[in-house]
Amino acid sequence: MGRILLCCVLAVLAGAPLAASASEAYPSQVLLDTGKTVTGEDIRYPATGSAKVTAQIVTIAPGAETVLHHHPAPMFAYILEGEVTVDYGAKGKQTFRPGDAFMEAIRVPHKGINAGATPVRILAVSMGADGTANVAVDK
Repeated sequence: MGRILLCCVLAVLAGAPLAASASEAYPSQVLLDTGKTVTGEDIRYPATGSAKVTAQIVTIAPGAETVLHHHPAPMFAYILEGEVTVDYGAKGKQTFRPGDAFMEAIRVPHKGINAGATPVRILAVSMGADGTANVAVDK
């Protein structure tokens, strides 16, 4: 009896299609895989309260620049439109274009500059906590 049951199970399994892997079922493209910020800092999450994720679209008008600031919490950035140059002071400048993804500097003051003729749009996702600001202005 056990042999018959085993044969039946094997026959069913032999005719069944194999389950698709996750990458076959819903293909994805890795945008970023890192433990460091764009300036080489280790990514560290704040421990000031409950986890809090904030997603927003940041727009920098043509010819405009942001104030000098830093991010107390890790921030993932993805350039949707335009070209932005970020000035990290002594850490140098970097230019980002549509499709670029990066973890923004955390403790390094910086400012974004749009020297182009079209707006820059950035998907910014802050991974902070209650009690920790996503952005802090520097002087």
